[in-house]
Amino acid sequence: MSSPAPSPQIPAPRSDGRGTGGGEGRRRWRPELVLALAVLALGVFVIVGTLEVTAAASRLGVGPRFFPMLVGGSMVVIGVFYVADVLRGGHGDPEESEDVDTHAPADWRSVLLVSGIFLGFVAILNWLGWVLSASLLFFALSVALGARHLVRTAVIAVVLGVSTYLVFVKGLGVTLPNGILSGVM
Repeated sequence: MSSPAPSPQIPAPRSDGRGTGGGEGRRRWRPELVLALAVLALGVFVIVGTLEVTAAASRLGVGPRFFPMLVGGSMVVIGVFYVADVLRGGHGDPEESEDVDTHAPADWRSVLLVSGIFLGFVAILNWLGWVLSASLLFFALSVALGARHLVRTAVIAVVLGVSTYLVFVKGLGVTLPNGILSGVM
């Protein structure tokens, strides 16, 4: 009696979606790489744009270039590490929250609504000024994302609009548009 011939083993697909192992199904170009390169490019863009800003430091010693340079530099560092991780085979883990349905379709209505609110903000900023435009922006975004108490939302939006104006104009010396409130602000 002879023993049966061993059947050829076919490698099972890996559970992480990267093929069968051994490099044969391995892809280097993945969505994670696109995002990593976008973070890196955006960081470089912020730094280059910030280099064009010419203004003296404020009374606090922190000028208008400090925070953009900090953010841009951080994005470059994170982008470099992210690109290296993706090229070494790292990948994003699926969301495991109990409140997230990973199989649900994208909510394009909300995406388009929020995008339209931001475009509207840009369109009215110079005309209405920062305080009114930012207050409308905060209010509209809150309502679009589900705020139920409109009076409380409006009060918080105005407080945020005024306080961000004061922080940037009075605290950091950044010029923001006054718009129709130019005699008041």
